Amino acid sequence: MAISLLELRHIIESGFLPLECRCTASASNELTIELVDPATGANLVTGGINAASLDNSRAIAELVAQLRTRFAQTHGRESRRTGRRA
Repeated sequence: MAISLLELRHIIESGFLPLECRCTASASNELTIELVDPATGANLVTGGINAASLDNSRAIAELVAQLRTRFAQTHGRESRRTGRRA
């Protein structure tokens, strides 16, 4: 049983909290994910993600982990408590 696109978007967006995440889908079921750190304004946009490849919880978790790592590498690690780099 396939997961609905609406549910998939919700799971992905929830997986990035406390970052803001907007997950949009094209007509061809490719996802674009935009991450924004509300404290710093830093952002990362990744597109061309095949929604069909995210057919189980492990695939979704791996995507979230990869994008979190890319975001941290691109913008450095920010301390949530102090706002300073760790």
